[in-house]
Amino acid sequence: MASMSAVLSKSPFLSQPLSKSPSSDLPFSAATVSFPSKSHRRGGVIRAGLISPDGGKLVELVVSEPRRREKKHEAAELPRVELTSIDVQWMHVLSEGWASPLGGFMRESEFLQTLHFNSLRLDDGSVVNMSVPIVLAIDDEQKASIGESKRVALVGSDGNPVAILSDIEIYKHPKEERIARTWGTTAPGLPYVEEAITNAGNWLIGGDLEVLEPVKYNDGLDRFRLSPAELRKELEKRGADAVFAFQLRNPVHNGHALLMTDTRRRLLEMGYKNPILLLHPLGGYTKADDVPLSWRMKQHEKVLEDGVLDPETTVVSIFPSPMHYAGPTEVQWHAKARINAGANFYIVGRDPAGMGHPVEKRDLYDADHGKKVLSMAPGLERLNILPFRVAAYDKTQGKMAFFDPSRPQDFLFISGTKMRTLAKNKENPPDGFMCPGGWQVLVDYYDSLTQAGKLPVPA
Repeated sequence: MASMSAVLSKSPFLSQPLSKSPSSDLPFSAATVSFPSKSHRRGGVIRAGLISPDGGKLVELVVSEPRRREKKHEAAELPRVELTSIDVQWMHVLSEGWASPLGGFMRESEFLQTLHFNSLRLDDGSVVNMSVPIVLAIDDEQKASIGESKRVALVGSDGNPVAILSDIEIYKHPKEERIARTWGTTAPGLPYVEEAITNAGNWLIGGDLEVLEPVKYNDGLDRFRLSPAELRKELEKRGADAVFAFQLRNPVHNGHALLMTDTRRRLLEMGYKNPILLLHPLGGYTKADDVPLSWRMKQHEKVLEDGVLDPETTVVSIFPSPMHYAGPTEVQWHAKARINAGANFYIVGRDPAGMGHPVEKRDLYDADHGKKVLSMAPGLERLNILPFRVAAYDKTQGKMAFFDPSRPQDFLFISGTKMRTLAKNKENPPDGFMCPGGWQVLVDYYDSLTQAGKLPVPA
């Protein structure tokens, strides 16, 4: 196999295009997809091609290059609102159309629909899913400085304008209601709440967004951040007639790979000719004990380099959204955003977007509620939800396999805690749990923390 560095020099984790022309604590367990029978497929027929974006058109909010100089001059004369790092991530999400048809930070009507209905009703009466608020908070001083202006400049940490928000609306930030309805609890210790809401301003500002330049982080990973439009172009170039998306915020082990390869096999059995996997790790804010994005991407590189996943039928790209850990509410957002990238199948597993309760020793959400909610969620009717059952390490076969309840004694569940402990101690997991190259990346990561005296405390 050619070296991965040669592949990466052309595009992020993308193999050469297919020759075929386009056609019209068990968080680390994997699973097998449960597919609907042929008679229960929507419409009863296989539909080739990419699913259309929510609202029928992909929203792209980056100012065209010929107009950027003019817009920057305009921004220099406007009242200013400084963005936090998480605000920038949400601006990135909006600018590329992940939240289509949303055209900017939410005004109050959109905010309330999101909180109370997990959806937005469009002018034509149709409904699209929108389960998490995408809002921008300001404090009393910023509100006073804006005054009667209907436009503001959004500025980065260096003070330079990065966007303009027009036809603005300022309204109260009901923090307790927002937290209670998004997370289902107001218990202290929710990571995103403490990071982005508790100390945020008491006002929200919404409006139409114009981003002055494409968002770049200059962290060595920008080449991996494909927009929905770029992903659609790549998927069409590969001739995808089905796209199945899988989100991770953890390293890929062989159980995950088993799930993804088995999903493709089953889609082929259903009649699709060229289903493509969109392996889409979350790239925005994550809590302190999650493996950082840069190390996860190194590990994903090794998984492809070692042939655990097929580069020809896999597209790996970074999803720029911050992570809420809001369970069944947030997983709707994760699914909805992948529609806009062209996915018509979404794989969901145990306790998606979940975490341990911040105060009590239990999961914050029922492990099965995420997949049940996705199957009923308003605005996601066009998306095929693929739930899966747990897989584990089969000691009789020496590899990750689908769990067989008739012989539970043969299976070993390697939890996230156990995996971290092994990596920290430079011990190897059982052969067949993870490809050697990928495991070495994890060992190197925890070794780097040990050397720096910064081992993370589990949340």
